[in-house]
Amino acid sequence: MPLPQKKRWESMAKGLVLGALFTSFLLLLYSYAVPPLHTGLASTTPEGAAPCSPALSEPEAPTPANGSAGGCQPRRDIVFMKTHKTASSTLLNILFRFGQKHGLKFAFPNGRNDFDYPAFFARSLVQDYRPGACFNIICNHMRFHYDEVRGLVPPNATFITVLRDPARLFESSFHYFGSVVPFTWKLSGRDKLAEFLQDPDRYYDPHGYNAHYLRNLLFFDLGYDSDLDPRSPQVQEHILEVERRFHLVLLQEYFDESLVLLKDLLCWELEDVLYFKLNARRASAVPRLSGELYRRATAWNVLDARLYRHFNASFWRKVEAFGRERMAREVAALRRANERMRRICIDGGHAVDATAIQDSAMQPWQPLGTKSILGYNLKKSIGRRHAQLCRRMLTPEIQYLMDLGVNLWVTKLWKLIRDFLQW
Repeated sequence: MPLPQKKRWESMAKGLVLGALFTSFLLLLYSYAVPPLHTGLASTTPEGAAPCSPALSEPEAPTPANGSAGGCQPRRDIVFMKTHKTASSTLLNILFRFGQKHGLKFAFPNGRNDFDYPAFFARSLVQDYRPGACFNIICNHMRFHYDEVRGLVPPNATFITVLRDPARLFESSFHYFGSVVPFTWKLSGRDKLAEFLQDPDRYYDPHGYNAHYLRNLLFFDLGYDSDLDPRSPQVQEHILEVERRFHLVLLQEYFDESLVLLKDLLCWELEDVLYFKLNARRASAVPRLSGELYRRATAWNVLDARLYRHFNASFWRKVEAFGRERMAREVAALRRANERMRRICIDGGHAVDATAIQDSAMQPWQPLGTKSILGYNLKKSIGRRHAQLCRRMLTPEIQYLMDLGVNLWVTKLWKLIRDFLQW
């Protein structure tokens, strides 16, 4: 065999061996980093672990807040149940900034940017947790376990979450997570979303790896069985339980109105709820569901649809109680303030593709196989008064967590592997 050809075969053989070893390493790492899906509420927290303070069966109602009246104190103990694909990253940034500004104590995950999702939350997953430890803010992704969370915060902590139209959420989740849900690999058409919705039962496996991302994801995130029979009385019981436990359920479609209600509930200032939209997809990556596909997506996510309808109705009752005219004034004030910050902070005044982001500290996490999530470039000349606020408002979740001192070794290693393989 000629020498160059022999060397080429030797190089290929070495590549195959190294590839096999590297793949084995990745599988081992992933089995450690991604926990198994637990169907029950078994906790890894020792049974004798002392709660932060005597826990109530349901949270105390917060004292009536009216920030504009100046007759309340800012609330600093907050549990944000961070749901997926609901503008929750934007709200997370708001909470990070408030907690950092006031020196509050966060309950952060250890090693990753979530609490071993999709496993149920347990107190033992909190970085540097000690029995009896008390925290001000819990806000990273988790599968909700009320009793475990309740034991980490004072009795009068405010519980909030955010929901989104289930059909739109499903569309976003399918795009973002579809590549890590193996049963979607059977889809061969160009429009995999439409193909799936034509006959979802043909492809969906409730026991499949990461299957929870593609059916009733809100129900799942909130700690309930996402494959529950829609006719079961448990569905309505769970919805009413969410209503009892959460002081405010925000809606992604009415995000500004939601933030006004949140500001009032927490007795915060307008600056505390300023935001730029984070983790948004570029327009070309956002397929729009047609009327029929929208109907099918809603029917496929019927538990989430019932949840959303319930809290859509209660949301507008809160708006009525707040006052429609007052709401319009405060939404307008929030939008003016956001627009002012946009002009001050953002180079070019708008979000850009990942390839156009100049500072790696501003680079958002991307879904596997595509760079469809937009980010921002910070202006190079910002006055001292706004420089810190601008940077914090534009910093993506992973980088902000690192700025706050969170141990993200698993997330960092996974990013290095993805960058090396160009995933």
